[in-house]
Amino acid sequence: MSKFDSITRMLTVLTLLTAGVCFTIVPAGADMRLFKGQTVYVPVYSHIYSGDREQPFYLAATLSIRNTDLKHEIKLTAVDYYDSEGAFLKHYQDTTLTLNAMATRRYVVPESDKSGGSGAKFIVRWQSDQPVAEPLIESVMISTKTQQGISFTSRGRVLEVTLP
Repeated sequence: MSKFDSITRMLTVLTLLTAGVCFTIVPAGADMRLFKGQTVYVPVYSHIYSGDREQPFYLAATLSIRNTDLKHEIKLTAVDYYDSEGAFLKHYQDTTLTLNAMATRRYVVPESDKSGGSGAKFIVRWQSDQPVAEPLIESVMISTKTQQGISFTSRGRVLEVTLP
């Protein structure tokens, strides 16, 4: 390493320290909160609007629930679909479903189902017998028409929590 490289590195470190930047090495998972259950709100869109005339662009939506815990299962107790006005539309799951460690479950709202509207949402409830890592719950919307395609995702937002 040249003298110039050494001086440059030293100046960079001094600049970062002066700016109040501090680097801390934290073991993986050390800041991870554990939960025994949650109620999660997940936005989905059966369509979005485009152009000055607000033409609807219809979308297929996939709800994805991923158990991120390496060792423990979770139980999905409810997966319910609501429309833009907040009216209940459909139970996507009628019984409790066990999702093994690192497993994923998906639910699809077909592009032809316009009942949810642009403000549709899922309410997902899950629980566990022991504290577990928070699952990743998100939706993916997609559609293609002629040479135009669109896709995007939405993350779930926790409404209620059951702590250990």
